[in-house]
Amino acid sequence: QGILREGLEDVAQFFKAHGSCRLPLSPSLLVKGIVPRDCSYFNSNAVPLKLSFQNVDPLGENIRVIFKCGDDLRQDMLTLQMIRIMNKIWVQEGLDMRMVIFRCFSTGRGRGMVEMIPNAETLRKIQVEHGVTGSFKDRPLADWLQKHNPEEDEYEKAVENFIYSCAGCCVATYVLGICDRHNDNIMLKTTGHMFHIDFGRFLGHAQMFGNIKRDRAPFVFTSDMAYVINGGDKPSSRFHDFVDLCCQAYNLIRKHTHLFLNLLGLMLSCGIPELSDLEDLKYVYDALRPQDSDADATTYFTRLIESSLGSVATKLNFFIHNLAQMKFTGSDARPTLSFAPRTHTLKTSGRIRDVFLCRHERVFNPSKGYIYVVKVQRDNAGDVTFVQRTFEEFQELHNKLRLLFPSSLLPRIPSHPIPWIPSHPMDPIPSHPMDPIPSHPIPWIPSHPMDPIPSLPFPSPDATWARSLGKVGGEVKLSISYKNNKLFIMVMHIRGLPPLQDGNDPDPYVKTYLLPDPQKTTKRKTKVARKTCNPTYNEMLVYDGIPRGDLEQRELRLSVLSEEGFWENILLGEVGIRLRDLDLAQEKMGWFALGSRGHGTL
Repeated sequence: QGILREGLEDVAQFFKAHGSCRLPLSPSLLVKGIVPRDCSYFNSNAVPLKLSFQNVDPLGENIRVIFKCGDDLRQDMLTLQMIRIMNKIWVQEGLDMRMVIFRCFSTGRGRGMVEMIPNAETLRKIQVEHGVTGSFKDRPLADWLQKHNPEEDEYEKAVENFIYSCAGCCVATYVLGICDRHNDNIMLKTTGHMFHIDFGRFLGHAQMFGNIKRDRAPFVFTSDMAYVINGGDKPSSRFHDFVDLCCQAYNLIRKHTHLFLNLLGLMLSCGIPELSDLEDLKYVYDALRPQDSDADATTYFTRLIESSLGSVATKLNFFIHNLAQMKFTGSDARPTLSFAPRTHTLKTSGRIRDVFLCRHERVFNPSKGYIYVVKVQRDNAGDVTFVQRTFEEFQELHNKLRLLFPSSLLPRIPSHPIPWIPSHPMDPIPSHPMDPIPSHPIPWIPSHPMDPIPSLPFPSPDATWARSLGKVGGEVKLSISYKNNKLFIMVMHIRGLPPLQDGNDPDPYVKTYLLPDPQKTTKRKTKVARKTCNPTYNEMLVYDGIPRGDLEQRELRLSVLSEEGFWENILLGEVGIRLRDLDLAQEKMGWFALGSRGHGTL
């Protein structure tokens, strides 16, 4: 802080002597002074400075920049230029990925300036509003966007921006092998645009913990990002749009593989340590997979999305970074609650004497859930006050109490609301609201002698293991093509599958036959998706050695079933497609309705 203060005085003297100057970031940025009260520094290894300059234009806002010393910003400039070229390719093909690309300029060896994007926050600051373990929770990003976009149409627009920009970031960071990805160098604008900063490591040169790579996932795509896209914790059709955007953007960049290899090859002799030999170029070649067809690349990138989403290592990396930042700042400031900005003290508000949870109410805005009405009584207040709190706010309070009192044994709190349902009208209410919630199923015990025993899902001796069919419905998205006596069926997505009869989501998979097939030799299957009514597959099913004349006599029978362990699998819907109705001279892609046996239309 002292060094910063001295430096700001020198800058102020410069402006007194010279009046104004143009910033290196862009000749259009003309400034006439420094704003010391708006200058600070960031808590990262290089301790970059946040500087605020007075705009010469009296109607213009202050111009904020980051000054870094200790990092080779030529690498950041090169990375941003590659991302800018990717964005131009996407826009030329009619695909606007809503990318945020900021200016960066190296002003000397190991130093330079970076543009600051306004109205943006790091993922770490957003997540720690929900406690130091906020990186393990799904709601922080959605709640933050909701807070800054309270109107429904504003929020929907922010989510749309998030879907496009997140897809673009996933493709760009994967292709360029950008590493050292933690929640302090990924940022989110209040408008929903996500973008990455600080490109100190690229082309797969990951930081190491001993022999372990710090960046274990192909790219950063976590469950809290998926929560924003899906509008909840279950996959929705918007996730299909996200996957399609990623795969389309990836395939467009793959068509220009030689352009990127040539541009990076020109920089081999410039002295950037992580771009110094052909192995570094080979990383980009391997990431773009130019030898693959678009269909194979689509399947490949879909598996990368699944791998990234299922990676616990990314969230653990975020959490460790949260702890490191707490230690680095060394602040004595106590954590505050995001939902209660006012600070209560014994002197101003009095000691809480009694808290009673009165009731809960179902709410649907901004999202479905429950609010709890709590009666609070304090020592120095004659009147009681009633406050409304959500389950997530109780969780945040619990996490911050654990931070403040690490040696105290606090009652544990479940990971989601579990409604208490009495098995008999005369059952008493649980004795205490903080009674622990069991971690395993409790056998049913009748609380009244006349209570009927519930029917159990076990068959009688005369029963079979087959289960009745569930309600059918939904749609399946297919891409069907024929080439060199091969029929290619890309099973892409399914949307709107019905839940099972017990109310749970199915474990769906797709099975196909090419009829007529008396020997059942044409059976093909996809993998099983778990607990979803809107699965994504992007799997290619291939039928080889089928002459075109024979093809016109065939019918594709596609069934969607739910895997049920040792029970008979449940049919969720099926469709028959007469191949003679399709002009297979070119690829056919579209949604087919699922129902009972019948012929589907595109």
